[in-house]
Amino acid sequence: MCGLAGMWQASARRPEDALRRLAAAMGEALAHRGPDDDGVWADAAHGIALAHRRLSILDLSPLGRQPMASADGRYVIAYNGEVYNFAELREELLERGHAFRGHSDTEVLLAAVAEWGVEAAIARCNGMFAIALWDRERRELWLARDRVGKKPLYYGWAGETLVFGSELKALWRHPDFDNGVDRDALALLLRYDYVPSPYSIHRDTFKLMPGALLRLDAEAVARGATGHDPHRDQRRYWDARERMAAAIRAPFDGDIDGAEERLDELLRDAVGLRMVADVPVGVFLSGGTDSSVVTSLMQTLSAKPVRSFTIGFQGSHHDEAPLALEVARHLGTDHTELYVSGADALAVVPQLPAMFDEPFADASQVPTALVSRLARSQVTVALSGDGGDELFFGYTRYERALRNLRLLRRVPAPLRRWLAASARGHGETSRAGGFAAFAAEMGARGIGDVYRNRIVRWRFPQAAVPGAALPPTLYDQAEPLDGLGTPGDAMMLADYAVYLPDDLLCKVDRASMAVSLEARAPLLDTRVAEFAWSLPLAYKRDGGSKRLLKRVLKRYLPDAMVDREKRGFGAPVTQWLRGDLRGWAEELLDPARLRREGYLDADLVHGLWRQFQAGERRWHTHLWNVLMFQAWHAHWRAQREATTSAAAA
Repeated sequence: MCGLAGMWQASARRPEDALRRLAAAMGEALAHRGPDDDGVWADAAHGIALAHRRLSILDLSPLGRQPMASADGRYVIAYNGEVYNFAELREELLERGHAFRGHSDTEVLLAAVAEWGVEAAIARCNGMFAIALWDRERRELWLARDRVGKKPLYYGWAGETLVFGSELKALWRHPDFDNGVDRDALALLLRYDYVPSPYSIHRDTFKLMPGALLRLDAEAVARGATGHDPHRDQRRYWDARERMAAAIRAPFDGDIDGAEERLDELLRDAVGLRMVADVPVGVFLSGGTDSSVVTSLMQTLSAKPVRSFTIGFQGSHHDEAPLALEVARHLGTDHTELYVSGADALAVVPQLPAMFDEPFADASQVPTALVSRLARSQVTVALSGDGGDELFFGYTRYERALRNLRLLRRVPAPLRRWLAASARGHGETSRAGGFAAFAAEMGARGIGDVYRNRIVRWRFPQAAVPGAALPPTLYDQAEPLDGLGTPGDAMMLADYAVYLPDDLLCKVDRASMAVSLEARAPLLDTRVAEFAWSLPLAYKRDGGSKRLLKRVLKRYLPDAMVDREKRGFGAPVTQWLRGDLRGWAEELLDPARLRREGYLDADLVHGLWRQFQAGERRWHTHLWNVLMFQAWHAHWRAQREATTSAAAA
């Protein structure tokens, strides 16, 4: 696991020493992602430079160092991630006459590109990755991201220069990067807790979407952001919507016993591939179904006790640590649990803007940061259970949305239209329950609209962000699968394509990489996802959530450890904002400050704050989104001033 950064100025050139210094500074901003080594490659004649920070996982020798050139010298790569099937690809490439100096997956990836071309090589990779690849022969830059979006990659324009990197903090190091806040992206943040791809919080700056490739030549770079459309110019080599549709059209041909056997085989192989490392490997264990499946399979495949890690929360009735301990004892793992106090959790909050780079308001970021820090004290790689909910119907909100859809269909159309019209005047109160929430649901065109009403924070974020529009996402489609499959399938697709990469995987990546820990998610192996999509909904939902996944888990754990309600951990944001964080919040939400900065409607925001403190409304999620933006904005401006000062020195 690593961090990458780079720039390409297709016209005016910097001298090579200046180009290398600037690239090195961009890479240095990502030192936490790769503390073991660093490297810079530059071609001043063409204005291109790549920087890399290395967290050594495979081939700890200098032979794995990046940026790395292909054997024929044509390609230079800076790469973040792991190609889990690299050994298989290596064998095939050896048969085709390629030779290797070391045993890193980076060298295999370069040979694959030389043999099959960029797109075909990427399509053969089973892994998580973000890639910047320079083609010296064609003078083209390729950016690529893995299928589900495990590894991040930002790009944008700093003046006339294309800049890119694993995190925004690398782009900030370029002296010409002064791209202000994108108001439309801010509206998306208030609505979803995060900024969905391909948008980013900055103008003229984008995220590469999951499963996408971007090819840039000198002409495209010179046109800049005004000539770039991420929806048009990013090309999908793998599209979740298309793959789910294909799986539904060719469903699994077998009974549930056969499905259980096949899922166990796929998961066993996916876990085994992700246990390959030249450094210590462990697992996040919460005691829930997903992490317990991963831990069980790891222990089955391991000759010695697997290291498992759990965070417990003092005084919380949601605490899952006792469940995790029970699972760990049954499996015989080498288990470490750490109980933390509210003060421990609150101490993380001031670190969030620097950790996440982009405003991010999923409050579970706090426990994720704590468990990552705990695991890093003993291991360099940790497996997680991410993906089980999105693939196997794991969220209770799915059932609520299906219930609401059934109720909606029973209401005559004229009455639905009248109720929906009456809800428009309620503003954000339609998010707080009661008649307004019921009436707002009546305007739904299909399952997509019903489900969006279940997950959004601000219903009308444009009212809080003057001058903002609301860019569309997959959640805005009435039928995300165009009526194919079931409404349950449509909801899981939307979460897999948007919520999973831009919330859950972003959260795990930033929290783990902040402490130089690599996180791997075997449930998100593409083979597992496409198999799950081929299954009838009854194999996932009948008799409760995650039916098939729980059947697999019962092969390794007693039924009593499987058939129990998941507790989860909800960060006590309401308690924080009315207690220890109240002074911090009031400073960030000061109306004079909001008016001076000019991004948010000061009267609207402060009105919610007053109602919240008076106990009239539970506006904690609305306010947390605003606070995460405000805290981020202060951090970003401080970083910008430091970069400007350094450039002037």
